Amino acid sequence: MTTFESFWISCKDGYQLAAQYYPATDHTKKFPILICPATGITKGFYHSFAEWLNQQGYRVLSFDFRGIGQSLHGELKDSNASINDWGLLDIPAAIETLLNRTQAEKIIILGHSAGGQLLGINPHYNKVAKVVAIAGSTGHVKGLKGKTKLLAPLMFNVIFPVSSLFKGYGATQFIGMGENLPKNVAKQWAEFCSKPGYVMNAIGKSIYNDYHQEINCPITSIWASDDEIATRANVKDLLRLYPNATTHLIELNPKEHGYKQIGHMSMFKKSHHKLWPILENELKL
Repeated sequence: MTTFESFWISCKDGYQLAAQYYPATDHTKKFPILICPATGITKGFYHSFAEWLNQQGYRVLSFDFRGIGQSLHGELKDSNASINDWGLLDIPAAIETLLNRTQAEKIIILGHSAGGQLLGINPHYNKVAKVVAIAGSTGHVKGLKGKTKLLAPLMFNVIFPVSSLFKGYGATQFIGMGENLPKNVAKQWAEFCSKPGYVMNAIGKSIYNDYHQEINCPITSIWASDDEIATRANVKDLLRLYPNATTHLIELNPKEHGYKQIGHMSMFKKSHHKLWPILENELKL
C-alpha cells in the first residue's frame, strides 16, 4: 500500500524539487513535519521513519535538495546547485508547500545534518514552530574526531578539487559519503567546515540576509556520542549562532540504547527504530 504521494515542489526561481507527502487523515498533531535531508542524502533514506511518524498522527513532507536524487535535472557536472540555494530557495519552498497542503499556521523542521543547519538564512524562519536537528552541527574540521578527522581534509582539499576539475562534480559516493555532489555544493561544504560557524562563513559574501539573531523558536539538537562529525563541540558551535532561541541538547550513547553504534546516519534506519520515540518526543511543543 502506498503511504505517500509523489509530486514536484516549485521553488521561487522555478526549480523543481522531487517531494513525498505523507497525509494523515486522522492526524492528531498540530504541526506538520518537514524532513530536511543531509548533504548528498535522498528522501528515500527517510521513508521508513516518515512512515512511522505518519502512523503516530503526523503529516510529513520529505524532499530532495536540488542537485540531489530526483531533484537533479540533467548531468551532475552541469548542476549549479549550492548549499546557499538549499537554504534560500529549497527549504522555503518546501515550507510553503507543506503549509498550503495542511493549512497549518507553522511547521516543525526535522533536519538531518545540513538539513538542520540552515534556519538562519531561511527567509521563512518565522513560519517554523520548532527545529529538531539530528546530527546537526557546524562540522568544523577542528571539532571532528576519529577517521573523519583524517578523511575530511583529504576530501575537502584533494578529492573535491580534483574531481570537480576532471569530472565536474564533488566525488563522495566512492568514500561512502552519500551521493556525488554538485561542484558548488562540494566547494561550499569545504568552505563552511573550514572555520567555525558553517553557513555564517557565507554571510556578507554570497548571502546578505542573516536571520540568526531574529530566531526565537525552540531548537533541540540530538546527536550520538560516537558521531565523528556532529561532535559535542561542533553541536555547540551551531547552537551558539542562535542567541535568542531556547536550545536543548540530547546526546545519545549507543550502548545505553542497545546498539553498537549510531554515528552520523543510523538514527533514521529501521535497525535503530528504538530511538524513534526519543526523536518524536522532541517534536512536541
